[in-house]
Amino acid sequence: MAKRQQFQLSTEERRRRTFSEEFKQRKVREIEQKITSIAEVSRQYEVRASNVSNWLTKYSNHRMKGIRTIVESESDTRKILDQKQRIAELERIIGQKQLLIDFQSKMMELTEQEYGIDIKKKFEKGPLFGIGNTGSNSTVV
Repeated sequence: MAKRQQFQLSTEERRRRTFSEEFKQRKVREIEQKITSIAEVSRQYEVRASNVSNWLTKYSNHRMKGIRTIVESESDTRKILDQKQRIAELERIIGQKQLLIDFQSKMMELTEQEYGIDIKKKFEKGPLFGIGNTGSNSTVV
């Protein structure tokens, strides 16, 4: 079996090396199919990882500059859809409750006008129970 040292090239020889378009496309397909990784291709062919990344940008159908590919599992997608449906249902319920509150307020207003009675509670600031003057003149010894 051949050793790696036998195939090592000098820096000058590596600079002049060119890879065919077909070779680059084949390596990009292998990386996309998870057969190999950028680091493995870089190590195996003594090419900088940035160059392999450039191949990916140039030859990949999935990796275009400025476009991110987001992979979600089916369960995540399902959870998001369920949560959106739940939010829509809660918004509908809030809307119904607000209509009920508005209706009751209007009915109370009309009843007050018709019968001249104050139905709504008036919140006034007054003394709190147990604090201040209790009304008795006794002193505690």
